[in-house]
Amino acid sequence: MRILAVHPSSLMYTKVFLRLEPLGVETIAGELRRAGHDVRLIDLQVEDHAAYFSEVDAWRPDVVAFSLNYLANVPEVVDLAKATRERLPDAFIFVGGHSASFVAEDVLTHAEGAIDCVLKGEGEASVARLIEAAADRDPTALLDVPGVVTPVGAGPAPSFVKNLDDHLPARDLLRKRRNYFIGVLDPCASIEFSRGCPWDCSFCSAWTFYGRSYRVKSAEASADELASIREPGVFIVDDVAFIQAEQGMAIGEAIARRGIQKQYYLETRGDVLLRNKDVFRFWKTLGLQYMFLGVEAIDEEGLKRFRKRVTLSKNFEALEFARSLGIMVAINIIADPSWDRDRFEVIRQWCLEIPEIVNISVNTPYPGTESWVTESRKLTTRDYRLFDIQHAVLPTTLPLNEFYAELVKTQQVLNRKHLGWKALWALGGILASNLRRGQTNTLKMLWRFNSVFNPKLQLADHAASARYLMAPPVHRQVVDPHSLYIHPSPGRRGRAIDGATEAFVERTRMGGGSSD
Repeated sequence: MRILAVHPSSLMYTKVFLRLEPLGVETIAGELRRAGHDVRLIDLQVEDHAAYFSEVDAWRPDVVAFSLNYLANVPEVVDLAKATRERLPDAFIFVGGHSASFVAEDVLTHAEGAIDCVLKGEGEASVARLIEAAADRDPTALLDVPGVVTPVGAGPAPSFVKNLDDHLPARDLLRKRRNYFIGVLDPCASIEFSRGCPWDCSFCSAWTFYGRSYRVKSAEASADELASIREPGVFIVDDVAFIQAEQGMAIGEAIARRGIQKQYYLETRGDVLLRNKDVFRFWKTLGLQYMFLGVEAIDEEGLKRFRKRVTLSKNFEALEFARSLGIMVAINIIADPSWDRDRFEVIRQWCLEIPEIVNISVNTPYPGTESWVTESRKLTTRDYRLFDIQHAVLPTTLPLNEFYAELVKTQQVLNRKHLGWKALWALGGILASNLRRGQTNTLKMLWRFNSVFNPKLQLADHAASARYLMAPPVHRQVVDPHSLYIHPSPGRRGRAIDGATEAFVERTRMGGGSSD
């Protein structure tokens, strides 16, 4: 069958700081191609809707598969599906991805018949079987596929892929690979060494999606895939890199044996960094240049609110260790809607005093998180577009226009320190090297901040008419984590970590003590 896989457009913050290759939909495309289908891929982060409809009209695919990892993309995907249905009335149209898994029924309702089903959970495990069932033109056959949700019912619970080594992304299908970057890594590919997260932060849905499981690729498969990547920069997309020191060392040793030379950007936790110092020292010799640490708060009260059991002292110690390695660190601080002017000023001054890149996001309860259930009665909007960690969807202590003014003023610290002319001077050698290779993504980023981060534009987004609204959750003060899981929890056997690391995880999670 002819299958067109589609990734939706960029979100607000990705228009400035990064544009990542759509690894998830590439992996789905690879799985479908291995099943014998003719697959094409279009990424609307780097192409426009006109290019998409041109592809639809010229190629006439039998199946259109939309990736929906981000909640703010729901209106775009639903509208594209409706327009596609008008052009291709007999096509099979489905949606999958992280956010789609948590709002599957809502998406189908909004689509009004334009979307045949939503595939929840890990798509690679079931997508080939889904296409086989769709070919029968029997809607009831879809209900035998794990993870499927249709307008008339749902299939069995989603299932995991048996082995992460077996699922390689079809990178060759991406038509504009030079358009992906993160910071100064330009161009930059993405790679996955593990899936899942064993912690349980209240604001995060990574652990609820995977049922607190944590699985890893083998060192040899990881090195094989890395060796096939042409780009000099690589973003490791793991939710928490190198939780298990043994895996981090094994992959690093395989890379060293093969003489693979790349520059790397990864995400991890401060306590993992401190626990596995030797791993990160080794990776520095392999090309680790940039690291993202989810600090989230600079006070104990904030850490407790987000259920981060990493102490302030540990976070600051982790920053010092990263500095000692010569690794540039980007950190995230979550701005709470309750912040007043004084609180914003404290954050601004702290950001100016440290050398790290600081990103400010807004506390946003997402479907699939515990905070979505516990904070549901406070929501001021259910407009998908505003759930992008750059808009306030909970009541603000300051008038909303003043909250956005303070937020952007705080984010301007990043602009003054790391973007514009100052950055051009500091990064001159890197930018010159990029330009020699024809890469301009980072250079363009340096002056894009003010056109994207604008308090008047953010406020105007609230006034715009909302085409689709999420159904509100049932409010609960105490949440059973199992009720949030997309994949049923496999318990301790679903976490590829040793006993000592399991004990470490349990000590550092607020919900510690449960085998699940």
